[in-house]
Amino acid sequence: MPRRDSVIAPAVAAAPAGAPLPPQPISDEVLREKYAKGDERGIDDVRRRVADALAQAEAPAERADWAARFLQALRSGFIPAGRINSAAGTELTATLINCFVQPVGDAISGDDDGHPGIYTALAEAAETMRRGGGVGYDFSRIRPRGAWVRTMQSQASGPVSYMRIFDRSCETVESAGARRGAQMGVLRCDHPDIEEFIHAKDRGDLANFNISVGLTDAFMQAVQDDREVALVHRAEPGPAQRALGAAQRDDGLWVYRRLPARALWDQIMRSTYDHAEPGVLFLDRINVDNNLSYCETIASTNPCAEEPLPPYGCCCLGSIDLTRFVRDPFEPNAAFDETGFAQLAQTAVRMLDNVLDVSYWPLPQQADEARSKRRIGLGFTGLGDALVMLNLHYGSDAARAAARRLTEVLRDAAYEASIELAEARGPFALFNADLLLSRGTFASRLPAALKERIRRYGLRNSHLLAIAPTGTISLAFADNASNGIEPAYAWRYTRRKREADGRWREIAVEDPAWRLYRHLKGPDTPLTEAFVSALQLSAREHLAMVAAVAPCIDTAISKTVNVPVDYPYADFQHLYFEAWQAGLKGLATYRPNPVLGSVLSTPVSVPATAAEAAPADRRLTLAHAPQPVLASLRWPGRPDFPGGNPSWSFMLRHPYGEFALFVGEHDDGAGARPFEVWVNGAEQPRGLGALAKTLSMDLRAKDAAWVRLKLDALATVQEERNFEMPFPPHGEPRRFPGVVAATAAVIRWRCEQLGLWSAQDDATPVLDAMFSRDEPQTGPDGTLAWVADLHNPASGEALTLMLKEVLLPQPGELGSVTRPCAIAFSGNYPKALDGLARILSLDMRVLDPAWIGMKLRKLLSYAEPLGHFMAFVPGEKRQQTWPSTVAYLARLIIHRYAMLGVLDEQGFPLRTMGILQAPESTPALANATPDESSGERCPECGNAALIRRDGCEFCTACGYVGSCG
Repeated sequence: MPRRDSVIAPAVAAAPAGAPLPPQPISDEVLREKYAKGDERGIDDVRRRVADALAQAEAPAERADWAARFLQALRSGFIPAGRINSAAGTELTATLINCFVQPVGDAISGDDDGHPGIYTALAEAAETMRRGGGVGYDFSRIRPRGAWVRTMQSQASGPVSYMRIFDRSCETVESAGARRGAQMGVLRCDHPDIEEFIHAKDRGDLANFNISVGLTDAFMQAVQDDREVALVHRAEPGPAQRALGAAQRDDGLWVYRRLPARALWDQIMRSTYDHAEPGVLFLDRINVDNNLSYCETIASTNPCAEEPLPPYGCCCLGSIDLTRFVRDPFEPNAAFDETGFAQLAQTAVRMLDNVLDVSYWPLPQQADEARSKRRIGLGFTGLGDALVMLNLHYGSDAARAAARRLTEVLRDAAYEASIELAEARGPFALFNADLLLSRGTFASRLPAALKERIRRYGLRNSHLLAIAPTGTISLAFADNASNGIEPAYAWRYTRRKREADGRWREIAVEDPAWRLYRHLKGPDTPLTEAFVSALQLSAREHLAMVAAVAPCIDTAISKTVNVPVDYPYADFQHLYFEAWQAGLKGLATYRPNPVLGSVLSTPVSVPATAAEAAPADRRLTLAHAPQPVLASLRWPGRPDFPGGNPSWSFMLRHPYGEFALFVGEHDDGAGARPFEVWVNGAEQPRGLGALAKTLSMDLRAKDAAWVRLKLDALATVQEERNFEMPFPPHGEPRRFPGVVAATAAVIRWRCEQLGLWSAQDDATPVLDAMFSRDEPQTGPDGTLAWVADLHNPASGEALTLMLKEVLLPQPGELGSVTRPCAIAFSGNYPKALDGLARILSLDMRVLDPAWIGMKLRKLLSYAEPLGHFMAFVPGEKRQQTWPSTVAYLARLIIHRYAMLGVLDEQGFPLRTMGILQAPESTPALANATPDESSGERCPECGNAALIRRDGCEFCTACGYVGSCG
């Protein structure tokens, strides 16, 4: 029974009065396209078909009664998985099961120690997908690339090569109901080909696979302890591997090679940051928690990872729409109807158990496996929306407590229902109460009353709970309720939908909580703080929600941590490790990238710290600025070394040649530290030297985290061609989206070797002085920006420079000042300048303009061979020779700062702020006081930029024209 003192109170009031909201067009479209059959036209037609089909598992005399109960359950918010809605009660010989796991052996054909050979497994998988099921595989048994094949006196090609065959088969075989098959590929972390597997999708390969690395506790402990790990396999290595030191262990396994666990871990994290894969599965946690650990071992999952499954195992899924149980939404007394929720969950368990008896099975092994264990996976959807309706912020402790409580209600109701079914129909064939309730299993942690009833009556289903993704069923049956355990992606967004002719169409979609709030409160009522979307949450807030709910789920949770494209790698890189520490069974992430793009796109939203100014010349405004740090940050410049200094060099090979990269070191008594970077060679891309020069200044700051932020910003710079390059220390090939990203990766590696981020000093004076870590975003109406065109006839470069600008409040009564906050280029220019733009954009968001002034002044002298040209001096009617395109760009940016009254035309600040101590000889500061500026304060934009020009008041910042006289 529900507890009266629970976090989620039982229902005390009726649902809001008034007519229900009309369905969204997208819901009806998805329903008809994916689920409606024959002459079915509406949602109730589909529900009635499904209810009748599942009632066929009941006694003949009771079928009509159960069909009516099942129909009411469907109307009340239970949503069976897609295959059930699509195929139940139809003439299709299609499975009602969404996904399976297929074993794969090492033999080409036949049987390999109880596992089907590779091509036998391929045929079985093709039949499964043809009948509507997705398939997960563990490819770890397949011998690694280069292993010896004695029968053929040849060398093996490795599991990734065979995965490509499975990938093409999946692409070719159309599942029942025009549904393409989905696949999950898993490889253990200790397999010799694990590095090839991690990077297998870097170039968009294996498009019909999700991939996850199977991680062991031993490996994770090695990462934590910074130890080496052995890559092993039972297959004998070939001559090449043996020549490199491969040897057999006492346990019979062959050690192909060893490598630092952290080096492998970094590859996993960088690949998932750049390409959204691989995900991770924590194999030991999965198997220890397994109710059936006494009779099966799990090495893979279904394609969305909410169901860890044994060979031939299946996931019979369904979800309950939580939004249907919120009473008095958005009101102070908003509550969750636990009683109604529990009653629906019990009926849903019976319906899913019936699915196992009425489903068509693609393979007899799958039918045998399902009937001997009777796994089902009941979960929920709409958690994000339900929390909003309960006035709970998804990232709060209160929201996590509420989610935990309702999951406990689901757990107890589901297990109670399975006990009752076992009493009536008998327990699953392999049921053993003592072993199932043994220490460590999920069932051993159930409430004592449930465990006692399990011992007395048995359990109908070995597993009962899973939180699955609910993309299209949510759209069709739940008004686009937030997916599974996820928060809402956005309140309004555009969904990209592929048409039958292959073209994409964009459809506007709205979130149901947002729709209901607007319906109840009016279109102009501000949203509450509970309206938080996926990309507004930190990765750790996403992770914390899974950690709160996972102890109540006996299989697993499909959870993708969505982060924006500019999410810092520094905040991302420990995410999977924290998931392991939290006891999760797995995790996946998604960050938009050039290979995958995004199925959903949102209108650019305004962050909480930014808003649009009111004038017609719309400007981006920050609500507040940080206070300057108390201690000034000194910029020492390049140290003078009369006796020279050591440097590390690396030949960086790219599609158009190679060049030398140097990292200079300086030992100040506390150990060698990097302090400069430069490049040399005729085949270096134009503009890369300017990037290195700017990074050198960052390396001389007393802020190692700032350097890491800069390198993170460069890690995803996309250029014309991606390429593979030998990477230190052993020359392993690694793919990069361009030369800038490759250069940044090598610099990062060397900095790590020198211990830049392991120093005891955790001070972050530059980061602390930023007025915005991320680029401030405009609203849909946009804002004004400053642009300038540049043509360098010597190099053939013709481009447009654009500066995004923001109104930044100043301390006291000084009003606001316009400051550039980001740089962008368009036109014909060397793509290395995109990297320069990224890091200078970060420099622009340091509160003290002396910082960006220092960077720009250094670039004024940057020269390139045959790159000098004549051009007008900004703000003057004379020309001069500029040593490079970069130098002239720096001059243009300084000129804009001067127009805004922030820097003078030489790049020196007009007002000190105490963050960066300027050189004593700075001309612009010689006679200046903190309140001096280049003009009076403009009544239009508030900048100290109002001058007299041609007898009139004129604002150099916004163009305001005042009185003339």
